[in-house]
Amino acid sequence: MPLRIGFDMDGVLADFSSAFREYEARLCEPSAAASGGADRERREPMDDPEQEEERQAQTDADARRESRRREDEVWEAIEATPNFWMTLRPLEEGAVRRIHELMLRHRWEVFFITQRPFTAGETVQRQTQRWLVEQGFDLPSVLVLHGSRGTAAAALRLDYHVDDRPQNCVDVSVDSEAKTILIVSESNHTAAASARKLGIGVVHGIGEALDILDQATLAHTNPSLFRRIARMVGWK
Repeated sequence: MPLRIGFDMDGVLADFSSAFREYEARLCEPSAAASGGADRERREPMDDPEQEEERQAQTDADARRESRRREDEVWEAIEATPNFWMTLRPLEEGAVRRIHELMLRHRWEVFFITQRPFTAGETVQRQTQRWLVEQGFDLPSVLVLHGSRGTAAAALRLDYHVDDRPQNCVDVSVDSEAKTILIVSESNHTAAASARKLGIGVVHGIGEALDILDQATLAHTNPSLFRRIARMVGWK
């Protein structure tokens, strides 16, 4: 039977984080940020430690509210941008085309799974499909979810799922039979160690994940080879 493999979109294939930061930079007012920094520098410490602690707590609360306000503002701008999801850059050039090539070679059944919010323009599904076609994958199967990633993995009977969010990998591992691969940065040792303890495979990029899936496909008829791959990636 062909392997059934799910791929998350943002943080795995598409570079959403950079686009978000660019929107944030355009909406941010440097002068306001600079004046705020100057105000903080002019503040004198209080004699009473309890008063200073209360002031610091209020400052932290104000900072969190301001961060949330700016985040909401960025999301409003994104949602107002026609076909925003078609504008993202790939995280690794050629990765989507390579998935397509591996799909044809190994006869994989591939699903692209996302929880992207709506924007102006075409539906999220259509935008995502068009982006994948532009990146080199014809006839992509795109699922836009509003619930548990694990429930979807079980319904699709996935064998493997690739994601950049630990919670999604946990949901898939708990609710389905799929083996999961978590993409984390090389510096995030804590997330990597936690994932391995849960039997989640860990890699540092989509290229490495595809190497593992390529080898795992070939190893499905060779139990000893598959066990070596499982130990290498962190699967239980």
